[in-house]
Amino acid sequence: MSTLNIHLDTGANLRAGFTEAGELAVAAKVREAVPALYFRSYEDLHRILTPSRLRVVMALAGQGVMSIDELAYRVGRDAPAVHQDVITLADAGVIDHTEKGAEFPHRGIHLDFWLDLSDGNMQRHEQ
Repeated sequence: MSTLNIHLDTGANLRAGFTEAGELAVAAKVREAVPALYFRSYEDLHRILTPSRLRVVMALAGQGVMSIDELAYRVGRDAPAVHQDVITLADAGVIDHTEKGAEFPHRGIHLDFWLDLSDGNMQRHEQ
């Protein structure tokens, strides 16, 4: 199973990635796709990945498609609240959601950013 990579990025690095992908396509070269999700700010990430929503993602990990009722039972919450969290997570691209239920098709989440405490800005972690 894959890992969902989550980044904080204002868009400059994302544009560079699109440019690189275009160059690879023109050269007929293939690069392995890596599941990734980009947030523009820490506040956006924190608004989507709340502790209760992370519990939803954890309950889904490696389980295949799960109904909202089963998911609500597993996280110990009522189904309407869990359903709203599923919609929020799916709209953000964190999980998949269909009429059959919800799924997190990855083994985990890797957060790829760091906090520069000197000026308080979240930046992309350069390796």
